[in-house]
Amino acid sequence: MLIFKVGSLARHLGVHRNTVTNWIKKGNLPAASSAGKRYIISKNAFQYFCEKQKISKEAMDAVVREILSHPEKNRPAPEPGADPVSSENAIPIPKVQNRIGAVMVVGGGIAGIQAALDLSDAGFYVYLIEKTAGIGGTMARLDKTFPTDDCASCIILPKLVECGRHLNIELITLARVESVKGDVGHFTIQVRKDPRYIDMDKCIACGICAQKCPINVSDEFNFGINKKKAIYIKYDQSVPLKYAIDPRACIYFTLGKCRACEKFCPTGAVNFSQVQEMVTLNVGAVILAPGFKPFDPSPHDFFGYRKIKDVVTSLEYERLLSVNGPNRGALLRPSDHLEPRKIAWLQCVGSRNHNNCGNAYCSNICCMAAVKQSMASWEHIKGRDLDRAIFYMDLRSHGKESEKYFEKAKQEGVRFIRAFPHTMDPGKQGTGVRLRYVDEKGEVVVEAFDMAVLSIGFEAPKDVMTLARQFDIALDSHQFARTSCFEPVKSSREGVYVVGAFNSPKAIPRSVVQASAASASVSTLLAKQRGALTKTKLYPKERDIIGEESRVGVFVCSCGVNIAGTVDVEQVVAYSAQLPQVTYVENNLFSCSADAQASITEKIHEFGLNRIVIAACTPRTHEHMFQETLKNAKLNGFMVEMANIRNQNSWVHQKDSKSATQKAKDQVRMAIAKVVHNYPLGQERIRVVQRALVVGGGVVGMTSALTLAGLGIDTVLLEQSDRLGGNALKVKTCFNGEAISPMLETLITQVNANKRIEVYKQTTLESVAGSVGNFTGRLNMAGKTKEIHFGAAVMSTGAKEAIPHEYNYGKDSRVMTHLEFDNQVLYPSEPLEKEGRNNIASVVFIQCVGSREPERPYCSRICCIHSVKAAIALKQVNPAMKVYILYRDMRTYGEWEAYYKDARDLGVLFIRYETDRKPVVQAGENCLTVEVLDPVIQRSIKILTNYLVLASGIIAHDNKHLADLFKFTVNSDGFFNGAHPKLKPVDLPVAGLFLAGICNYPKSIDESIEQARAVAFRVSKLLLQREIKSEAIKSFVTDKCDGCALCIDVCPFHALSIAGPSLEHHAGYRVVTDPALCQGCGLCAATCPNEGIMVHGFTMEQLKAQVRAAVNESVKSISEQEPAP
Repeated sequence: MLIFKVGSLARHLGVHRNTVTNWIKKGNLPAASSAGKRYIISKNAFQYFCEKQKISKEAMDAVVREILSHPEKNRPAPEPGADPVSSENAIPIPKVQNRIGAVMVVGGGIAGIQAALDLSDAGFYVYLIEKTAGIGGTMARLDKTFPTDDCASCIILPKLVECGRHLNIELITLARVESVKGDVGHFTIQVRKDPRYIDMDKCIACGICAQKCPINVSDEFNFGINKKKAIYIKYDQSVPLKYAIDPRACIYFTLGKCRACEKFCPTGAVNFSQVQEMVTLNVGAVILAPGFKPFDPSPHDFFGYRKIKDVVTSLEYERLLSVNGPNRGALLRPSDHLEPRKIAWLQCVGSRNHNNCGNAYCSNICCMAAVKQSMASWEHIKGRDLDRAIFYMDLRSHGKESEKYFEKAKQEGVRFIRAFPHTMDPGKQGTGVRLRYVDEKGEVVVEAFDMAVLSIGFEAPKDVMTLARQFDIALDSHQFARTSCFEPVKSSREGVYVVGAFNSPKAIPRSVVQASAASASVSTLLAKQRGALTKTKLYPKERDIIGEESRVGVFVCSCGVNIAGTVDVEQVVAYSAQLPQVTYVENNLFSCSADAQASITEKIHEFGLNRIVIAACTPRTHEHMFQETLKNAKLNGFMVEMANIRNQNSWVHQKDSKSATQKAKDQVRMAIAKVVHNYPLGQERIRVVQRALVVGGGVVGMTSALTLAGLGIDTVLLEQSDRLGGNALKVKTCFNGEAISPMLETLITQVNANKRIEVYKQTTLESVAGSVGNFTGRLNMAGKTKEIHFGAAVMSTGAKEAIPHEYNYGKDSRVMTHLEFDNQVLYPSEPLEKEGRNNIASVVFIQCVGSREPERPYCSRICCIHSVKAAIALKQVNPAMKVYILYRDMRTYGEWEAYYKDARDLGVLFIRYETDRKPVVQAGENCLTVEVLDPVIQRSIKILTNYLVLASGIIAHDNKHLADLFKFTVNSDGFFNGAHPKLKPVDLPVAGLFLAGICNYPKSIDESIEQARAVAFRVSKLLLQREIKSEAIKSFVTDKCDGCALCIDVCPFHALSIAGPSLEHHAGYRVVTDPALCQGCGLCAATCPNEGIMVHGFTMEQLKAQVRAAVNESVKSISEQEPAP
């Protein structure tokens, strides 16, 4: 590695120091910040940079000689306790002893919460610092999430609950970092903790204090739309669910009188004597997740914000939609509190606008957020007539399933207008808004709307400069935390990591992935301190309920408007209370919130409940949380039954409230009937094979393997070709300009040298048996077979460039795909070919070739950025060259918008086309002719070009074999699906299986590396345990088994075998089930003619009880049921 100072390098290269600084800022010189204002770069990357910038070999060699001959001048001072540096290329790394097994996470949004949960579960004590009174961040303010329309609260609340009750997470709210000392492994951080003026141990969140408080102030959580009291809870489901006093508003602090809250508090929790305190915390590493600041459009009068009442921001609109918002889910416009019937969304407010707001980047998620809001609005009005229009420049639906979501919105009548309104005036009598814009035909249009929503962008957090100074980390030109392509969550300071929107604007799934990626880096850094400071959770002794009469508690969730908007939950509550064995019934706004969990625990004790029914959403995401609540209340976790009245009812029957309500009653009745027959279940412990399998030897597979090895996990890496590297072998640079080849060479060398990694090339996986913690696989190594054992597996099989079938591809050698053009023309290996680039007169790129079409109805995501980068490179080689990009929507999302601007500044011409008027290509002897309709002048134009480059889509490999082996599915486009798009984006639906990279969906290299590290961390959490608990839902053999073995024939997991005195006589035979292999699928029970084998949790008696309840028979009492197996 070469370590240099900016001034020194500038002198050697004969340029100004600002030139070097700009090279680094723009990513042209891929150097990473180091201590003491120094930078680090690999020798290969530096040489590649010099060649690209046409710096003489003499100057380049002089720099290398100077740095290597005087390393002490350039190398940062050794950190305390650092090992002596013996190699000229070594970077000082502190000794691992005396590092601290605690981590600080700054920021309590979804990224910070995920990081805290990951690290605390992995054996580290976590301090979670949040500047407000409760955690949850922006996600807690959302109504729904795209593209699945999942309730945002339903996704985040279980995580809030888990975070709040985790023994190894210390929540420090109303707190900010004041100072940072020390270095990696042993930071000393002072935190300023503002007083809450509430004794949190005494507060029961009864709300009497707020009722008696006479002062109303603007509610910051709702962006000032409504008022809150001076003593407040941040929001209804906040964690911690404790009140706080705002001293700026409280008249005791401002005028010295009142204290009504103290007088009426039934527990004496109000404490006006609390003072600000400084807390000193010692940690080994830090993860910064402070989130973002929403763009404020008020200084820009042409938006009409704060001047026209019915103009709101997109985040304010989220609060208007949200059931815990100021209108409790009723969509009412601010001016007169009537339902709007016509709403406009304006995109790119505070983004992609260098002149007015200074934010030249794209904020990444705004387009899809507007599409989501336009469709969700329909659910929040009483009438069904709603005109929705989205004004946009380029509609960026580039995420997984997002393009289909966009098309769905069009089918549902949402209007998409390619225009940006230039004037906004108040409507008649001060209500509504009038928009003036120019349509695509060049005509001026004036249109009136009841409301206008400004889709505002993300900005760096308010206190970003303070954080950067305190932690001594580098920021980019937009003041987001600066990272590199190959270290996407590592800041410029060792031991400090940056995740979420602080890194760059991004959607929720990538924030979650980055949190786990950072956790992987921290876990590697502090591996020897794992478990040193953590506590082990012990559950109270389980209550023996055998012999007790059934006492069922039913908790019906409103789920905001997700359920209550369709189902009459009050009717369901009243009906449930009349059913046999029901002792207590309660309605919760959100049954997964912290206060609801506390209520369930309290009611179990108060009413002696021994069985619980949760009428809410899917058990797939929430059952585990409710099981934990039961265990904390001294009940067996399997004494809970969930009735899915959301996914299987209210979401399906939105137009038929009466039938949906009746169905909900049926579902609850059936759940009660089943839970009456539930019995306590145990979970066996399974010995874990502490070895991982990684399928695919590209950058993602190798990064996963190396990360696993660094976490102490032996890994088998399979690659079906004869060479490691995958698609990276065909790509020259990352999007930010960093050279891939040096990184790839280093990665391959490290993998081959690592003793924990076994590499098998020209190898495929032929068969698999077993389950999480204990899989057995058979490898095919060029005809030879080998058996391996592993506890978990990572799918990183990549994807490939599609072969075009249009535009003369395959018929004319001048028509190429992206990768072909890169390797043959843009970055040729031969010097003569490089010179030939100067003679090219014209190049045309056509976007969306084979993407966003009926055959492949998805955006391949990276093509626009790749084309724009290539166009810039061509212009830099020959400024006189004519370069054209024919596109449908330019999707240079995020920070890559800068390339779009640079390309336009360099003279690259962008011409939009529609699918019904695609470009036409004709081959001539000396050149190609591309004819396209220019929408600006409304005329066809002909372009003569030397080369035509097709931005061909990315398609999945044929993954059916792997999916069949492991028994998971792929989506309709052939890509692997995560277990949950927001909660578990890198987990496959089958326990013990994970995915990373473009086998999941097209993405950039830095994002793929994030997933590779995140998935390695997920695997390590599983495999670093010697034993894991098996699932309780397993098959078991009853006394009725006669050994017919029909069940053995149908078992897909080979979990059943036959046992008996001999193989010749049928009598005495019985089936034996292996709990380690059984997945509880129930095929055996369905096949058995004698009820000789059943599945725990789905016994014949339980199923019969549900069927009887379904046809309105009474629910059997516990005394009538058959004995538990």
